[in-house]
Parts: sequence; C-alpha cells; structure tokens
Amino acid sequence: MKIVVTGSLGHIGKPLTWELLSKGHSVTVISSNSEKRAAIEALGATAAIGSVDDVNFLTTALADADANAIFAMVPPNFAETDQVAYYRRITGNYVRAIAQTGVERVVLLSSYGAHLDKDTGFILGAHHAETILNTLPGNIAITHLRAGYFYYNLFGFTDMIKSAGFIGTNYGGDDLIVLVAPVDIAAVAAEELLKPATGITIRYVASDERTASEIAQGLGAAIGKPDLQWLVLTSEQMKEGMEMRGLPAHVIASFVELGASLHSGDLLNDYNQHKPVLGKVKLEDFAREFAAAF
Repeated sequence: MKIVVTGSLGHIGKPLTWELLSKGHSVTVISSNSEKRAAIEALGATAAIGSVDDVNFLTTALADADANAIFAMVPPNFAETDQVAYYRRITGNYVRAIAQTGVERVVLLSSYGAHLDKDTGFILGAHHAETILNTLPGNIAITHLRAGYFYYNLFGFTDMIKSAGFIGTNYGGDDLIVLVAPVDIAAVAAEELLKPATGITIRYVASDERTASEIAQGLGAAIGKPDLQWLVLTSEQMKEGMEMRGLPAHVIASFVELGASLHSGDLLNDYNQHKPVLGKVKLEDFAREFAAAF
C-alpha cells in the first residue's frame, strides 16, 4: 500500500512509519519542519514538507504519493484561541484533499470523550473532527481511533510535585484514568490502516487503567516519594493555580472543563461500553521513564 502519515516523526508518527515500512509498504511522512527531511528519508520514507493547514499542499502531497490510505491527526496548537474552529478547519482540509485524490482508507487520531458534543475542553475538537470526516463519500473507509490519556501528559506535573509535594487537579483520587502510550497507538493505527475495512468504525486505544491515586503511588515509588498523592481540587483552585503559572485564559478554561468531565465520569461513559484490549505499556513501564526525567 501507499500510505501517508501525518504528525511528522513524533511520538506516534515515528513508530507508525517504521512499522509500515517494515511490512513493505510505501510511506510518505508529512512534516511542517524541513529539518526532519533527512531523518524521514533515513527511515526509508518519502518526506513531504508543509502544513496540513494548507489544503493545497495537503492535496498535492496525497496526489504525489498516489496514496491509498492516510493516518490523519490534528497537530496540537494551544495558541489557537478557538480550538473547535481550529479542529474544524484542519479536518475540513483533510476532507477536501481526500475527496480529490484516490485515498480509500482513513484512520483519524481522535480521543476518548469524542462522543460528547459539549463540556470536554480540548476534546470537543475531536468530536467535531469525527463529525466532519464522516461526511466523506461512503466508499472511503474511516476509523476513528479514540485514544486515552497520554502517559507523557504526566510530565506536566513534575514542577508541582517538586514544589508542592503532590499532584492536584479538579480530578484525582479514585477517578479512573485510561492511560495510553504512543507506541501502542502506533501499533493499532498500523493494524487499522492495513486491514480490509468498510464504512465508519470507532476503536478505543488504551494501555492501562488506573485510578489517579494509583498513578500517584506508581510515580511516587519510582521517584523516591512513596507518599505522593493526587488530590482533588475545586475547579476554582485549579484555575487559580494555572493562572499563577501564566497560562492563557482559553487554555485554562479548556483544561478545567476537561478535568471536570473526567471527574464526573462523563468522559468515560462510551469507553466503558466499548473497552479495548489493553496495549503493552503499563504504568510501571512509564514510571521508570518518568523517574529518569524527574
């Protein structure tokens, strides 16, 4: 197959590209960073340098690759004050480019919680991305990969642990958190891209399931802080803490809204009805990585 991978050689893109190439497929990697060209070509893939925010570039990249399939993602961009508008714009570009080329298979990186149409912060963009992608012609097979809480997001608590001695958000304690490693997402994405498919499907991707307290215990044990706790703050307390860090108002609002949805359990309603086979990377594996960086 001829496959286009977006996301450059990031946490997901690099292992996904390697997996597809190792199976003998032709891969074109889209990257907005021209400095990645050499690394992409060193893997044996073709580099297409440009932005998915440019529909003309995206269309040309798919056409030049003569692509059968695409792994599509919306690059994170917290600078965009209207995240829904941003997700809609980028996904609209994908729809226009795919419709004009020969792509028959689309795998979208989405998120757990994408079944909800409100009150999910950044994840609301994934809901709109799925909805827009579903407007493609029926002969194009689409899979929405709804990924859980990325392990590497836990690195964001490093300073809090060092300064305050605990993790604190408007979710925590006994709240269940569905964790996922990028390499496990890459493995599932490769499987979906290569298997025969029709219509629109949804597949959840997760590596481990732990409560926030269990995560704190696991990280704490790895960094020599066995009493580390993950405390549940009020949304106002979380907001004030993020304001002290100087984060933009629109970013704070999204994080607070997302956290409240996780704490209420709404974010996991659909996931709990369609639980996947868990991936290989467990909390203890990530805890060693966290400790090394800590």
